[in-house]
Amino acid sequence: MSWDVLLLRLPAHITSVDQIPDDFAPPSLGQRQGVLADVSRAIPEADLSDPTWGELLGPSWSMELNIGSRDPVDSIMLHIRGSGDDVLTPVFRLAAALECKVLDCSDGALITPPGTSGWHAFQEFRDRVVGPTR
Repeated sequence: MSWDVLLLRLPAHITSVDQIPDDFAPPSLGQRQGVLADVSRAIPEADLSDPTWGELLGPSWSMELNIGSRDPVDSIMLHIRGSGDDVLTPVFRLAAALECKVLDCSDGALITPPGTSGWHAFQEFRDRVVGPTR
């Protein structure tokens, strides 16, 4: 079970998913090689040996970066597992490097630093359903 967040480009005036028009198509993040270079600069510790599905490991969490095989890259989905608020640092670092906003897929909210409520809510739900992480 993972907490899923989507990195995508949205106009600056959009501060809530309710403001996104139904017919809105976000602009791409860029050509694949450029996006991979941006990810590497933002989080050099990320394993991008599979350029479609990166991985980042923290002290109490893991993150999969679903970059996909499309070129140009439209968005990046992050699948986050574990615990610890320090996981949000690379999330927001990636978002800044890619000039993206962060969409919490569990509640549809756009999150900004420090933005821990969605992460905490996911962990509480997960712990009720499957038990606490070790």
